Formats: sequence, structure tokens, C-alpha cells
Amino acid sequence: MTDYGDLALFITRNIVNDKDSVSVRVRQGGRQQVVEIRASAEDMGKIIGKNGRNIDAIRTVVRAAGLRHRQRVQVDVG
Repeated sequence: MTDYGDLALFITRNIVNDKDSVSVRVRQGGRQQVVEIRASAEDMGKIIGKNGRNIDAIRTVVRAAGLRHRQRVQVDVG
């Protein structure tokens, strides 16, 4: 089983300024795994990106990793 939280954490930590403020939690949500990303208020804008491009890219990469193992993965930012 692949840990999608580690993948999301790696990508997110390379985007933000305060790497220690980033936390990722993976939980089971029905038939899918839910990856929750949290960071400081200053870095949330960088994670989301202009017009949501960064978070869309993170979601695409993590979902693609899930598809390789025939699993559904959802990425939430909070």
C-alpha cells in the first residue's frame, strides 16, 4: 500500500516557506482515502496558488498515484 500522505507532504513542503507548519493526515472516507493538508495562514496562498493551480496539480499527482494502485484518493486543504 502506498502512503499518499507522504507524497502530499513532500510536494507541499517544497512549495511553502515554513516547512514545519505543514501537516498531512490520511483517513479513510468511505471507499476512498482522504488526504488533509494543513499549513500556516501565510502559506495557504502558496499551496492553493493563483486560480487554484497549485492545489489542482497536487490533487492530480496524488490521484494519479492512487489510480496506479486502483484506489480513490481525495485531497482536501484546511
